[in-house]
Amino acid sequence: MKREDIVDQIVAEWSSERPDLDLDPLGVFSRITRISKRLAKARSNAFERSELNAWEFDVLSVLRRSGEPYRKSPKVLVRETMVSSGTMTNRIDGMVKRGLVNRLPDPGDGRGVLVEITAHGLTLVDAAITRLTDAEEQLLAGLSRAERDRLTQLLRKLSLDLEATE
Repeated sequence: MKREDIVDQIVAEWSSERPDLDLDPLGVFSRITRISKRLAKARSNAFERSELNAWEFDVLSVLRRSGEPYRKSPKVLVRETMVSSGTMTNRIDGMVKRGLVNRLPDPGDGRGVLVEITAHGLTLVDAAITRLTDAEEQLLAGLSRAERDRLTQLLRKLSLDLEATE
C-alpha cells in the first residue's frame, strides 16, 4: 500500500477542481518547500546551539573550507554567499565585533583586505558543522544509502538545469 503525505491530498484536491492542469510540478515543489522549512528549522537550531546565526555560519564556512590560513577576500565571500558587497561589509563588521573574524591587509593588493577566521570563529563553525551534519543525518534517516545517492543525483540535475536558465 502506497503511503501518502499532505501533498498527495493537496494535489488530489487541485486535480478534482482543476483537472485541466498538469499538477506534477506542484507535487515536486510543494514537497521541496515543505522539506526546506523543516531543514531551515533544523539548521537554525544547530547554528543557535553553536552561538551563530545562518549568515555567520555561511561566511565562516567559506573561510573554514578554504583551508589554512582560513582567509579570503570580501569579493570571494560575496560570490560564495550570494549577497551584495554592502551586505557583506556589514556582516564582516558585525563578525569582527563578535571576534569571529579579523580584517587583514591583502599583501597582493595594497588597497585590498582579507578576512580571516579567528580561533573563536573556528571553534564555533566546527561545532556548528558537527551539529548540522548530525541534524541532517536525522532528517535523512529514513532513506537508504542508494536512495540518498539517487536523490542527490536528481537534485543535482535539477539544480544544474535551473542554474542554466538564469
